[in-house]
Amino acid sequence: MSTDDVVINAAEHAWVTSDPRFPIIPEQANCNIKSVPNREYSAEHLISEMGIYGIDRTVISHVCYYGRVNDYTSYAVKTWPDRFAGIGLLFGHKLYAPGDEANPDRLSYAMEEQGLAGLRLSPIYDKQVRWFDDAYMHLVWERAQELGAVFNVFLASEQVDQVANMAERFPGVNVVIDHIAMIDITADDEAGFGPLLDMHRLPNVYVRTSLHNPSREEVPYRDVWPFLERLYDVYGAERMLFANFFEYVIMKEMIPFVTNEDKRWILGETARKLYFKSK
Repeated sequence: MSTDDVVINAAEHAWVTSDPRFPIIPEQANCNIKSVPNREYSAEHLISEMGIYGIDRTVISHVCYYGRVNDYTSYAVKTWPDRFAGIGLLFGHKLYAPGDEANPDRLSYAMEEQGLAGLRLSPIYDKQVRWFDDAYMHLVWERAQELGAVFNVFLASEQVDQVANMAERFPGVNVVIDHIAMIDITADDEAGFGPLLDMHRLPNVYVRTSLHNPSREEVPYRDVWPFLERLYDVYGAERMLFANFFEYVIMKEMIPFVTNEDKRWILGETARKLYFKSK
């Protein structure tokens, strides 16, 4: 990589506890919190961490503490547009119902008024209810295609087929698979990793590394490296991106099978193409 290459951390959360403009209300969170977190992880803190690691930009994945209220992520994106892009939360588990007819307009508002690049959809929290590729979601995806949205998808490995169904039907929506689909690295390919590999046939599907989630080891998560290499072989670096400050050095310095030219894409260019289209 050269000094001109951009480095982008493709997913960090951000929240504050001391600013009354952005209150955390546990009842509206879509994760299980009983009280306000005892520390904050502000946009200013992210900028300081970016300086420490030598990272140029970061994609803020709207934290579950705020639920469907995307105000803080929007504030960060609008205040530091050269440093942040944002992915919001709107519908799914403990958010707006996926079948709510107002969801397409909510997506338009999030992108056109709040400045977000798209949404995070998390079917992993609804394993017993299949909604991701149901007919009522088609209107959302049609609007997303019109807007050029990015959907980050947090899912279980057995839900990969739902993503493939929608990504194929709506090729204008770029889809980023979070956390390598939470694969079980001890299972046979048929249990989920195989379908994830097969989805490389869809050019609008990307994979975010997040090695720590499937791993059963400590840093640097070497047990996931063989799976990462197989993804690299079929998706290619231009459809892969890294996330998390603590995985930057692993991806930059330690992974042995990625060429220096391809690291340019995984460490920044892919994320710039997806989330910072006009910058």
